[in-house]
Amino acid sequence: MADILPPGPGKRESGLDGVNLPIFFLTGGFIAAVCILALVSLETLSAIVDTSFAWSARFFGLYWQLLLLATFFIGLLIAVLPGGKAIMGALDKPEFTVFQWGSMVMCTLLAGGGVFWAAGEPMAHFVSVPPLFEGVEANTAEAVPYALAQSYLHWGFLAWAILGSLTTVMLMHYHYEKGLPLAPRTLLYPVFGDRAISGPIGYIADSACIIAVVAGTVGPIGFLGLQVSYGLETLFGIPDVLTTQATVIAVLTCIYLISAITGVNKGIQLLSRINMILGGVLLAFILVAGPTVFLFSSFFSGLSTHLANFFSLALYRGEAGLFEPAGWLGWWTVFFWGWFLGYGPLMAIFIARVSRGRSIRSIVIMLSIVAPLVTMGWFTIVGGTGLGLELANPGTVSTAFEGFNLPAALLAVTQALPMGFIVSLLFLVLTTIFVATTGDSMTYSLSVSMSHGVNPSTAVRVFWGLAMGVMAIILISVGSGGIGKLQSFIVVTAAPVSLILLPSLWDAVRITLEKGRALKTGG
Repeated sequence: MADILPPGPGKRESGLDGVNLPIFFLTGGFIAAVCILALVSLETLSAIVDTSFAWSARFFGLYWQLLLLATFFIGLLIAVLPGGKAIMGALDKPEFTVFQWGSMVMCTLLAGGGVFWAAGEPMAHFVSVPPLFEGVEANTAEAVPYALAQSYLHWGFLAWAILGSLTTVMLMHYHYEKGLPLAPRTLLYPVFGDRAISGPIGYIADSACIIAVVAGTVGPIGFLGLQVSYGLETLFGIPDVLTTQATVIAVLTCIYLISAITGVNKGIQLLSRINMILGGVLLAFILVAGPTVFLFSSFFSGLSTHLANFFSLALYRGEAGLFEPAGWLGWWTVFFWGWFLGYGPLMAIFIARVSRGRSIRSIVIMLSIVAPLVTMGWFTIVGGTGLGLELANPGTVSTAFEGFNLPAALLAVTQALPMGFIVSLLFLVLTTIFVATTGDSMTYSLSVSMSHGVNPSTAVRVFWGLAMGVMAIILISVGSGGIGKLQSFIVVTAAPVSLILLPSLWDAVRITLEKGRALKTGG
C-alpha cells in the first residue's frame, strides 16, 4: 500500500521523492566534518565533545528528568480521556496485526542497545551499587533487586514514553489529518505556526534531530562490530581485529539497507518478526535452562523495588544539585536520557507510520506500559541469569565484565548455559538482526525527514544507510576513544532535541480533548 501525503499546507510541489537540499547538505556536511576531525585529530574532537558534554549534563540533566516524568504521566492521562478512543492515521483499521505492529515497535529501543546492556548494566549495578541505594552490600543477594530496579529505570517506563507516546499523537494528527510534513519541525507547529514548517526554524529543528539520531544509531552499529567480532574470536578463533569488526559492520549495513529500501511493509516488518520470534525462543530457553525460580523472584522483587522508589530513582540528583557537575548521574541516567531523547522525534515518525489505524489509547499503552514490561522481562532473563550465575559462582560473569566489557558480559552468560556454544552463536545472530532493525527504521525515518513526503527516494536511503555504517567504522578505527566520544556526543546532540519535544506536553492533551469532543458530537 503506497503512502500518499494528504493535501494541505505540508504538501510540496516537488513530489514525494524530492529532497530538501538545505537539510541534506547541512546534516551530511556536519556528520562528514565530525568523521574527518576524528581521523585528523581525535584529541581536538575529544576536547570539544568533553566540554560540550559537561555543559549539557550540567544544565539539561534536571530538565530531562522532569521532561521524561511529565511525558510518561501525561501519556497515561490522554489514554484514559474519552478522546483516547479516537483512531489515528486516517485509516479505519490498522495496516498491521498486533504482533507485526508490536514487533516493529519493540525492535526500536530494545534493538538500539538493549541487547548490549541487558547483561552488562545489571552486573554493573550489582558489583557497584548505585549511590541512591548506598548501604546495600554489593555482590550479594541483597543487591539483586536494586541492580535490576536501576536498570529498569533506564530501560523501562520513562525511556519508552519519550520515544513517541505524545509526539506520535501529534505527528499523526498534523500529518494525516492536516497535511503537515511527517518531520520533526511539525512538533514545533503549535508554537511557531507556519514559520516552523517553512523557514530556518524548520531547517534547524529537522537538522538537529537528524544529527542526534545518526549519533544514536551509529553507537549500536559500532557496538555490534565489537560484540560480534569478540564473539567470533571466542567461538571460532577468528582474530578480534579492525578488519573483522569492519567486515561485520559492512554486512550489517547491507542487511539494513536492503530492509530500508524495501520499506515498512516488507523488509522492516520481516526483520522485526524474525527478531521477536528468535528472541522469544532464546528467552524461553534461558528461562527454562537457567535459574528459573531465581529469575521469577528477581523480576517481581526488582519491579516492586523500582515502583517503591520510582520518584526517587527518576529525580535522583545526588551531589549534582541543580546545576552542578553530574558525576555518576551524568554517566548513567543523563547519558541514557540524552540517548533516548535524541531518538525521540524520528522514532515518533517511524511509530506514526506503523501505527495508522490504532487509537491514541492503544499507542500509549503499547509504548508506555507493554513495551517497558517486556523490556524489563528481557533484562531480568538475560541480566538476571548473569546475577544468578555470579551468586552461585563468583567471578563467572564479573571477571569477564571487568573494564566495563559489555560484549564479554553477554558471552559469559550465554556460554555458562547448557548448549552454550549454540546459544552464544544464536545470540550473535539475534544481536545482528536487532541492530539491523534499528538501522533500517532510522534510515527510513531520517530519509523521510528530509524528503517532501513519506516515500523517500532510494538514493537518500542508501546515502544515510551507508553514512552511518562508514561513520561507525571510522569511530572504531580510532580505538575505544572513538566510541567513548560518541557516547558523550549523543548527550550533546540531545540538548536541542529536548526543546523540540517540549510542546508535546500540552499539545497532545489538546488534540486528545478535541478528539473527545468530536466523538461526543459524532463529528
